[in-house]
Order: sequence, then structure tokens, then C-alpha cells
Amino acid sequence: MSASRSPRLSSRYSRWQNAPALTAPDWSDLRAPNAWLLMLEGRAPWEYAALLAATPWLRKLPQGDGHPVLVFPGLGANDLTTAPLRSLLDSLGYATQPWGQGFNFGPRAGVLERIQHDLEALYRRHHRKVSLLGWSLGGIYARELAKECPDLVRCVVTLGTPFTGHPRATNAWRFFEMVSGHASNDPELIEAIRQPPPVPTTSIYSKTDGVVAWRCSINEPSPLAENIEVHASHIGLGFNPMALYALADRLAQPEGQWQHFEPKGARRWFYKTPQHSG
Repeated sequence: MSASRSPRLSSRYSRWQNAPALTAPDWSDLRAPNAWLLMLEGRAPWEYAALLAATPWLRKLPQGDGHPVLVFPGLGANDLTTAPLRSLLDSLGYATQPWGQGFNFGPRAGVLERIQHDLEALYRRHHRKVSLLGWSLGGIYARELAKECPDLVRCVVTLGTPFTGHPRATNAWRFFEMVSGHASNDPELIEAIRQPPPVPTTSIYSKTDGVVAWRCSINEPSPLAENIEVHASHIGLGFNPMALYALADRLAQPEGQWQHFEPKGARRWFYKTPQHSG
């Protein structure tokens, strides 16, 4: 599958450019995280310190099967922010690849074509389906890419990604519009984004996320979709030990044998797996 034969991914997002301020559905019951939760994002350095302490334990997790994992950073971030999780996954035997496009300032010209090209190249190089991992806005790329190229994708895992609800139920929408030059209030586009990919999809999220309203990260119940709640900040999700444990657990499943995450035993003290969005 080539980018030239698959224009839908680009055309879907090209509508953001100079999009008019359309009337959105009523999301009055869904607000951006409050000031207290936003202040709690300051705990991210402690989550990184916890990762350093937990790294020997995390590296004892089951080894991966060597399949490729394409990793997308969040809004305003670059590959440096995903280096700790990629290092962990590399140590577990996966073949990770960063997105390699500098800072993520939204779907600028050429961005979407490049990620599809990278997916196709990884598939050809490894002769294996590719897992897609996206943090925040990066998770939107992962989900949409999986919808466009499902035959090339093994699974999708997102970290604090706002794929449902309204983009303005976050504390980052103004920054997104400023750096991307795109509007964030197109109801038709919002509805398209909330549709799930046709591959196994996991949303790892936190109810104490200070950037994204947690309900924006909830998949509808499905045999191929799940939600895993962890205690983390939004900024720290990519190096929170509990989030990375869940991520590694999801990637370690044999291809074609995906099952929902079960918080059994000690897991039940650290994880919740809601099956509804309420």
C-alpha cells in the first residue's frame, strides 16, 4: 500500500486547515481538567525518578518477539520524550522506531504522508505487522494510521490520547491551534476521529491527567478495544512505571491472540479496566 494510493489519511486532516468555526455538539458535561489537576502535572519528574528505580524490575518482563513498534510523541514534544519508553522496549526485544520529524506541531504538510511511508517501510523491512504507540496527540496519528492501513498494523496503544469528546475538553487546544494553524472544532472531523481502528486497541489513561479530560480517552466496549486506568500525570505517562508495565504487557501478546488486560492478583491494586464511558 503506498501513500499515493491512499489519500484518505491526508484528506481527512487537510480539512483542519482554515476550517471554519462550526457549531460543535453539546459537550457541556465534559470540561478540561481543573487548575488543581493541572498543577499536579508537576509530579512528572517524580514519575521519571520512579522509572529509574523500577527499570531493573521492568526489564524482567516477558521478552518481546522482535516485531517493530513505531512511536509517536505528544503535542509540542519530540523523540527525546519517548526515549525512555523506547529504551525499555528495545531492552525487551522489540524493534522500536521514533517518528523522526522533530517537534510534533500537528498535521503539518507532509507529516501524515511521512508516517504512512514509515509504517510501510517497517512492514517491508521486518516482514511483520507493526505496533503503533502514540502519546497524547501522537495517539491520534496511531489510531488514524491503523484505520488507513489495518493490514500492516498489529495493535495500537495510546497514552492519554483525546480521541473522543471534544478537543477543547483539554488544556492544550489553544496551544494546538497556535502551533498547528488548524482549527480544533470541526464536528465532522471529531466524529471521524472517535471511530475505533479495526485492530486491537488499548487506551492507557489517568483520571488525574491535568491536560486531557480522562473521559476523552475512553474506548467504547468492544472485542478489540479496551481501557486501562493508571495513576499518572499526562506529562509523565510515557515514563510512569505502571503505564509502561501495562504497555509492555499489551505488546507481548502473540500476534492474532490478543486478549483484554485482566487486573488479576497484585494488578488489581494498580489498574482498573472500565468497560464503559460513564
